[in-house]
Amino acid sequence: MNPVARLRSSSRTPFLQVVKTAVAVVAAVLLCELLIRGPFPTFAAIAALLVVQPNINQSFVKGLERSAGVLLGVVLATGVHLLLGDAVAVVLLVVVLAILLAWALRLTPTSATQVGISGMLVLTAGVVTPNYSADRILETVIGAVVALAVNAVIVPPVLLEPAHLAVARLARDTAAAFERIAVGLTEGWDAARWDEALLQARALRQQHARTEAALTSARDSLTMNPRGGRHRTILERDVAVAEHLRVLVTRVTGMTRAVRDNTAPDLRADPMVGRIATEVARIGADVRRLGAQVESARLTPGELADGQDDTDLEHALTAPLEVVRPNSRHWVLIGALLEDVRRVREEILGEDD
Repeated sequence: MNPVARLRSSSRTPFLQVVKTAVAVVAAVLLCELLIRGPFPTFAAIAALLVVQPNINQSFVKGLERSAGVLLGVVLATGVHLLLGDAVAVVLLVVVLAILLAWALRLTPTSATQVGISGMLVLTAGVVTPNYSADRILETVIGAVVALAVNAVIVPPVLLEPAHLAVARLARDTAAAFERIAVGLTEGWDAARWDEALLQARALRQQHARTEAALTSARDSLTMNPRGGRHRTILERDVAVAEHLRVLVTRVTGMTRAVRDNTAPDLRADPMVGRIATEVARIGADVRRLGAQVESARLTPGELADGQDDTDLEHALTAPLEVVRPNSRHWVLIGALLEDVRRVREEILGEDD
C-alpha cells in the first residue's frame, strides 16, 4: 500500500464538526484575550481543537483529560524550574518525569501525552512564574469549556440512525437464518449446503457485536445532549430488541449446527421434521416483521421488552409441537430442534423468565 495513502481517512469528518472546531478555537482565543493579558493563548487554542468531538459526552471526557494533563504538566514544570532552572537538560528531565508520573497515576493516553507536552511548552514558551503557570491552566480550562459549549449549542450530534438501522438489519438477517433452516429441512439439503448456512449463521455474531457498538455510540451521543429527550425512547426500544436478538442469534446458530452435524438423506421424510420446518418458517416471519417494525419505529416502548404488549406483532407462531412417536434414527436431532423452537417461541412472546 502507498504509505501516503495511510495519511488519508476512509471517510471525511462531518463538515459541521469542522465548523464547530473553528468556531471553538476562535471563541476561546478571543475570550482569553479579553480575560488574560499576555502572550497568544496557545493552550486555549489547543484545548479547543482537541475537545470538539463527535458527541458531547466525548467532548466532556476530552476536556477533563486535557485539563488534568495540563494541570499536572504545568505544576511539574514550574516546580522543577524553580529548583533547577530552565536549561535544556531540565526540559528533558521534565519530559521523563512527566512520562513516569503518567505511568504511576495510570492516566489515559490523552492525559499522559498532555502532561509532557504542557511541561515542555511551559518551559520553552517564556519566563516561568506562578502567575504564568496559573494563566496557562486557566487558558486550558477556558478552551475546554468553550469547546464543550460550542459542541452542545451548535446542533449537538445524535448518532441514533446508524444504530437504529443496524438493529433492523440484524433482525432481517436473523430472520433469513431461520428461514434457511426451514427451507433446508423442507428440501433436504446436503452437507455442503448446510456448511454454507452455518457460516452465514455464525456471521450473525459479529454483526450483533457491530450492532452493540453502534448502540453504544448512540448512547454516548445522547449523554448530556439537550436534543436527546425524544431520541432516548427509541434507543431504549432498540437496546431491548437487540438483547432479544442476541438470544435468537445464539439459538439459530445452534439449530443450524445441529442440523449440519446430523443431517441425513431420509431426514425430511419424517413428518415431524416438516412440522418443525413450518414452525421455524413462522419464526422467521415473526423476526422479519419485527425488523420491519423496528426500521419504521412502530414498536411501542414495552413491546418485546417485558412481554406485556406484543399484540401488534400478530405472531405467526402456532401452539407448541408434540411428538407422539419419536423417530428411531433422528430422535436426538428432532428433540434438540423442538427444544430450540420452544425456547425461541418463548423469547419472541416474552414468556421466558
